[in-house]
Amino acid sequence: MQKWLYALPLLALAWVHQVKAADIEAGKTKAAVCAACHGVEGKALIPNYPHLAGQNAAYLVKQLKAFKDGSRKEPLMVPFMAPLTDADMEDLAAYYASIK
Repeated sequence: MQKWLYALPLLALAWVHQVKAADIEAGKTKAAVCAACHGVEGKALIPNYPHLAGQNAAYLVKQLKAFKDGSRKEPLMVPFMAPLTDADMEDLAAYYASIK
């Protein structure tokens, strides 16, 4: 039990590092491309496209990675996913998650 308690500060530090790693302002800049379909602030004007504003960041990263690796199929997303790095995805997710 005591070993587990020693791990708590390390887990907290890892979580804080992960949260700080994403750059909301960089995500906002990168999201300019997304605005055509998902709206300027992540609120899609086209009924078939999802709202991204306020979504959970981890969920968004998971979906972006799935689009990129092909496990989630959507031909319209393929050209947008190709140039994205993991850091880009984290930044985009942080930006959209930060919008109320």
